[in-house]
Amino acid sequence: MSIQTVILAAGMGTRLGRPHPKPLTELRDGRTILAQQLGNLRSVYGREAEVLIVVGFKLEMILEAAPNVAFTYNEVYDQTNTSKSLLRALRVTGDRGVLWLNGDVVFHPDVLRRVQPLIDESKSFVCVNTSSVGDEEVKYTVDDEGFIKELSKKVGAGALGEAVGINYIAAQDKAKLLQRLDEVHDQEYFEGGLELAIAHDGVKVTPVDISDLYAVEVDFAEDLERANQEL
Repeated sequence: MSIQTVILAAGMGTRLGRPHPKPLTELRDGRTILAQQLGNLRSVYGREAEVLIVVGFKLEMILEAAPNVAFTYNEVYDQTNTSKSLLRALRVTGDRGVLWLNGDVVFHPDVLRRVQPLIDESKSFVCVNTSSVGDEEVKYTVDDEGFIKELSKKVGAGALGEAVGINYIAAQDKAKLLQRLDEVHDQEYFEGGLELAIAHDGVKVTPVDISDLYAVEVDFAEDLERANQEL
């Protein structure tokens, strides 16, 4: 069975301050963030991977950089956040589970190998780093069963770690997440919709600890430096 993957690349990336979409930021090995992501997907999944990129800001640049994948357009990219970009992607990917990546995360390909058993078992998950808890990052807590309970930037002192921007929604949970992504405010992150599906629809989301593998979301110049050091 093919693996449906989505890359969220519609945003303007204003915090990094580049004149192009953030996924096209060049890394020290000469690849862009997007090329590193696509290389990881192809190296692990080969032709099994079906890649869909959500585009918006300067979409022509991304289309030219990745001509051999599918695209869906968030035409209100300047008025919406990742909740609405993910909503568009989930609507056009049928009934299958979806693995999605934030378009700014530089990560080790072994992350994909680690999560494969959960994909095979049709279990929704969020990859997390338990060694770092930044104030500006999406943080999480768990319930008594060990599933994600809270997932947002507002999580306080009880936070166990950070979400790293690599996630999976299983087929049986997809309709519930779609509904919640449609309900949330345009400026909400997709984590807001996922948190609602957890709280109100009984969706079980497993935190997958990848602290021993690098996964860096590049929001600021110092993040880019750290990602380059990991490479």
